[in-house]
Amino acid sequence: MIELPEGVQRVAAALQEKNHPHSPVMLDGAARTAQQAADALGVAVGQIAKSIIFKRIEDDVAVLVVTSGDRRVDEAKVAALVGPLGRANAAFVKERTGFSIGGVSPVAHAMPGVTLIDRELFRFDEVWAAAGHPHGVFKLHPQHLVVLTGAPVADVVEVPEEEDALDTMARENAIKTLAARALSISALAENVPSPCVNVCRMDTGSGLCEGCFRTIDEIREWGRSDDAAKKAMWGHITERLRQTHPGAFA
Repeated sequence: MIELPEGVQRVAAALQEKNHPHSPVMLDGAARTAQQAADALGVAVGQIAKSIIFKRIEDDVAVLVVTSGDRRVDEAKVAALVGPLGRANAAFVKERTGFSIGGVSPVAHAMPGVTLIDRELFRFDEVWAAAGHPHGVFKLHPQHLVVLTGAPVADVVEVPEEEDALDTMARENAIKTLAARALSISALAENVPSPCVNVCRMDTGSGLCEGCFRTIDEIREWGRSDDAAKKAMWGHITERLRQTHPGAFA
C-alpha cells in the first residue's frame, strides 16, 4: 500500500474497513473518462461507475452521483431529490472529496456529502469505480455501492432516445452475428476477419459501434494491425459482448 498514491491508499483502507473483496488496482494509462477506463479494462462503458460532483446551492454540500458510464446525468432529476444545484469546479471537488477530477472515488471522501446511485448500474453484475487517482480503479457489484456508501438507488439519468423496431431488429441481429463469429476467431492464426457486420453507427453513450462493438480508435487501427493485434481486438469485443449481451452466446 505504501507504493500507492495517497488517494488510492485512503480508498484501499476504506474498502478494507468494509471488508470489500476487491482492492484497488493501478492501470498503466490514465482513466479520466469512462471510455478510457472501459478500454483499459476491456469492459463496456456502462460498466464504469463514474462519479459526477455537483454543489448544492443552499449549503455548499457536495452532491455525488455515481452513474453508469454510458448514461448522462439529468441534473433536474438530481435537483428534485436533493435541492437546487450549482456547478462544482476542480477546486471545490478537490476540497470536498480529497480527490482530483478524473479520479473521484465513491468512498473515502475528505468531507461528508450527499450521494445518489444510478439504478442503471444494476444492468451489470460487475462494475468498476475510480479509486482516488486517474490510474486507480476497483471492482465491485452495484449492490456493493449501497453497502459502501449507504446511499439510495435512484433514477438520475436522462432517458435514452428510443429507436424504432427496424433499428432494434438490425442491432439485435448484428449482435447475434458478431457473437457467432467471435467464437471462431481463436482458431485462426492468420487472415483474421473484420468484425464489421454492416451496422455502422456509433453509440454516443458507450462510444462503441453498435454493429462491431469497437471504439472509433479501434476501427481506425484495424487496417494497420497485424493478425495478433486483430485477435486481441476481437478479445475485447468478445468480452464486451459477454458482459452486456450474454444471451447472444446461447
